[in-house]
Amino acid sequence: MKRVDEHLADILGSVRELPPLELALPESLGGVLGEPVTAPVDLPPFDNSAMDGYAVLAADVAAASETSPVSLSVVGDIAAGDQGAYDITPGRCARIMTGAPLPAGADAIVPVEWTDGGAAKVTIRRPATPGHYIRRAGEDVTAGQTVLPAGTRLGAAQIGMLAAVGRARVLVRPRPRVAVLSTGSELVEPGNAVGPGQIWDSNSFALTAAVTEAGGVGFRAGSVGDDPREVLATIQEQLASADVIITSGGVSMGAYDVVKEVLSGLGTMRFEKVAMRPGKPQGFGLLDDRVPVFTLPGNPVSAFVSFQVFVRPALRALQGLPPAPPRTVRAPLRVPIDSSPEGLRHYLRANLGEDEGGDLWVAPAEAQGSHQVFALSSSNALIVVPEDVTSLQAGQTVDVLELP
Repeated sequence: MKRVDEHLADILGSVRELPPLELALPESLGGVLGEPVTAPVDLPPFDNSAMDGYAVLAADVAAASETSPVSLSVVGDIAAGDQGAYDITPGRCARIMTGAPLPAGADAIVPVEWTDGGAAKVTIRRPATPGHYIRRAGEDVTAGQTVLPAGTRLGAAQIGMLAAVGRARVLVRPRPRVAVLSTGSELVEPGNAVGPGQIWDSNSFALTAAVTEAGGVGFRAGSVGDDPREVLATIQEQLASADVIITSGGVSMGAYDVVKEVLSGLGTMRFEKVAMRPGKPQGFGLLDDRVPVFTLPGNPVSAFVSFQVFVRPALRALQGLPPAPPRTVRAPLRVPIDSSPEGLRHYLRANLGEDEGGDLWVAPAEAQGSHQVFALSSSNALIVVPEDVTSLQAGQTVDVLELP
């Protein structure tokens, strides 16, 4: 059987980064920057007020107190965006709003809460030192500074940063478009009644959601039966718009393993046994010389684990990101693992937690069958048992994949 690391290496050696596109900011969310972004000007670009209040000379209010307030003449109002010229001289001040440019001569802001709020004359009851509540030009970002390096995934804060430096469009590697298809004549759409021998399709929903969690854009193509012509036609239809195709089911050794039947010999498709549990039967290749196709096992847990181990790193590689699986931590076992198959890398559903002192621990779920979805939905991690380990004692430290 093929080793897990070898199969992943073959996948990553086949996928290519998606070409970057220039997108408007709203469309770039979730994409990965294909270029470094620098600030064309200082941020803030001018000294401005951090509070609603009064722009003053600090020396004028140095002796102000509740019992001995200071009165100053108000020469005008300065709102945010005001481009008027003001000059503050001793004995005078200007009423100023948050974000408004600091007038010439002023070196401190007195919050309105420290005053009587006067419009022509203001009484100030507390002193303010030079620089008080002033945002200096360039204190956030200086002109020419790289604010976002290439390879940054764009979230809400990063979109805000791009707008703050005046970018309306940006070069990004877009989120991969991933078509997800389940196969099997036994599958029924959730919401419809199931008959004898039928089950509701869960794989296409779980895998489409997993694509979104991994930073892609999932398109659920639904489920198809075991008719080879229908399966092939559905896959070919998705090739026109998908960056990646994921199927589940029909890849083992059965008489009705239709995905293996219709895709064998097409493109670079290969169907192999990988030394892992769950998820031994795997298929992967490129169709139309460009679209990676993952054919995952049909059992729900096998498909989900296969996605985390193989598909998730590939989706990251498509965006130019390090092709990492979910984050791995080390934690001691709370209970022993009595039997793990020799020669297979075993992924056990588990719960990862912390004790009162903040130390991690992990415990495998009781149910580990590849068809048992409840144990998967109740788990937050996967214990990774190496191929050469058949049992582990309570307290031994193991590698744990944190599930999204």
